[in-house]
Amino acid sequence: MAIPVIAIFDVGKTNKKVFLFDERYNIVLERTSCFEETADEDGDPCDDLRMLTSWVHDTVEELEKLSKFDIRAINFSSYGASFVHLDENGKPLTPLYNYLKPYPEHLKRQFYDLYGGEVKIATETASPVLGNLNSGMQLYRLKYEKPEVFDKVSYSLHLPQYLSYLLTGAPYADITSIGCHTGLWDFRKNDYHEWVSKEGIMQKLPPVFPSDSALEVNVAGKQRFVGVGLHDSSAAFIPFISSFHEPFVLLSTGTWCISLNAFNSSPLTVEELNNDCLSYISYKRVPVKASRLFAGSEHEQQTKRIASHFDVSPTFYQKLKFNPLLAGKLRGGSEGTGVLKNNSNLIASAFASRDLSLFVSAEEAYYQLILDLLKLQTKATSLVLEGASVNRIFVDGGFSKNSIYMNLLASAFPEMEVYAASVAQATSIGAALAIHKYWNKQPIPANIIDLKFYSASEIAI
Repeated sequence: MAIPVIAIFDVGKTNKKVFLFDERYNIVLERTSCFEETADEDGDPCDDLRMLTSWVHDTVEELEKLSKFDIRAINFSSYGASFVHLDENGKPLTPLYNYLKPYPEHLKRQFYDLYGGEVKIATETASPVLGNLNSGMQLYRLKYEKPEVFDKVSYSLHLPQYLSYLLTGAPYADITSIGCHTGLWDFRKNDYHEWVSKEGIMQKLPPVFPSDSALEVNVAGKQRFVGVGLHDSSAAFIPFISSFHEPFVLLSTGTWCISLNAFNSSPLTVEELNNDCLSYISYKRVPVKASRLFAGSEHEQQTKRIASHFDVSPTFYQKLKFNPLLAGKLRGGSEGTGVLKNNSNLIASAFASRDLSLFVSAEEAYYQLILDLLKLQTKATSLVLEGASVNRIFVDGGFSKNSIYMNLLASAFPEMEVYAASVAQATSIGAALAIHKYWNKQPIPANIIDLKFYSASEIAI
């Protein structure tokens, strides 16, 4: 008898994955693909939209041929800060512009001068001023840089919703993508911001479809329930908010390390916005206060630099075990909380400017990197802790498996209970849980999340 499953497409900047989960949320099939980036018309790197589109169609076709599985539903999670602009025939009009693409200064000034300034817009939309990372600004840019293209746009879909559209043919928006530092949503009014209407952008945005609902469509000749797709950070939060009801902060680690607190409803302050805080809207339309750090990306780049300098494997750090004596020795050398990267307006730690010849080994340099990153992470996470009685931090993603990082994080928050939260693909399970009622006859299991407690050592960060 075929196993009832849900298929989840999880599209990251680096890896494109597909999972099949059974009714107990066990992974019964997993496939990973990596695509070479292409470039847009300005020469800036971006995901290859044609390849991504073909991968979705080809993968669905392959999965439907697996007789041992009964695919009852399909959903998607992806980074959300990029739009796919569709013409009247549903064909993409532009490349999938990278959210780190530099934003023209003159357009930025034009926009904020017209609509009341950066502080006003950032506060109302709960979105720090981030250029292309504010995906609404991508639409504003398209209108003024390429008006002939803008005029041809029938619908602009955030990437998760485009992936869903490939199967449903139905253009929809989703609140988790709209409400994630886009600059589009007015958190005071719980509606699109007035500038969206004034600029004629509203007509390019499709109706909002509930994040916890699904469409019944014909896929490869069979009726399937298909979700509208979720922003990846919001999807990763769903297993936790479904499992724990006492206040907590989730530190979701990957390319971005995002601290999420759904138990802090206070409005964003100017200081918080200046420190890259924002508010997400969860799949249940509840605001989630968050702070972001580009720490995973920096970790990847700096470990490569260490490996090259000491002539070791780029994965050398995966074999290291926590050494409190070494951490204590380096503690005094961790001053400096970071420097500003001029090219992308992202905060980086002090490690990028450190002289590697001052370290005796790759291990010592790596400990300094983690200490430097945690100087920033402590500050970022503390921003969402203020004003909320939280005493637990759950860490999921790449850093949750890193004993050096986890031990030092516990030392940085000695008053908190710090747990490595092992969720087999939290983002993908979140996307599956969002539409659980459409495909799964079983109750949600109580053991989706495995926790490992880390106690604070005497090493202070």
